[in-house]
Amino acid sequence: MRLDSFARPSTLQEAAALQRTLAQSVVLAGNPCKARYIGALDASHPTRFSRQKGPSVAVAVLWDRQTGGVLEVATAQMDEAELFPYIPGYLSFREAPLYLAALARLSRLPEVLLVDGQGIAHPRRLGIAAHLGVHLNLPTIGVAKTLLFGRPESPLPLEAGSAVRLLDGETQIGWLFRSRSGVRPLVVSPGHRVGMEESLAFMRSLMGKTRLPEPLRQAHLHAGLQRRLVNVR
Repeated sequence: MRLDSFARPSTLQEAAALQRTLAQSVVLAGNPCKARYIGALDASHPTRFSRQKGPSVAVAVLWDRQTGGVLEVATAQMDEAELFPYIPGYLSFREAPLYLAALARLSRLPEVLLVDGQGIAHPRRLGIAAHLGVHLNLPTIGVAKTLLFGRPESPLPLEAGSAVRLLDGETQIGWLFRSRSGVRPLVVSPGHRVGMEESLAFMRSLMGKTRLPEPLRQAHLHAGLQRRLVNVR
């Protein structure tokens, strides 16, 4: 596991070339249904349009599927000057170093990662979940709150549990998934070592009473808590 290194490109051209190269290593096969320990990753950054200040923070939640609870929460933070700038389509270069630092502080590595972001539903087939999956050689699934790339095959029904294929041309790159009735859908896409159908089935197995799967909801809550803590320091 490479938890202590991550390439930072100097130009967008270099970043795009690296994404295309690494995308060739993505494996879209595997079933995480027997995994017990899930790592859920979320991050929070200061913004120019609010009172938020201080460093960026990331959270790694270790979730036990057997007990349905949080085993550990690890955090990491970095100053904005240390991070790659925010540019849509290049999120992994910004957030992956934070996530690797948080994962390194867990007492055990998870068997599968859920990442707040895209898997292969990305213009160069390497969103942050896919990038982390290849880097760590771990099964990963991207769960994004907004659509970055691709088009739904058909209108998504309003009922909870509905899903339609997300396409780039004729190639499936993920799913639009309605986790709850009356809420905006999630974008679910495999990152690495997880099949397309298996990524959706695994996501459905984790759903509770909220829009996000519970491990990611916990990561989101803890990221928000850490954001508030650094704001008051």
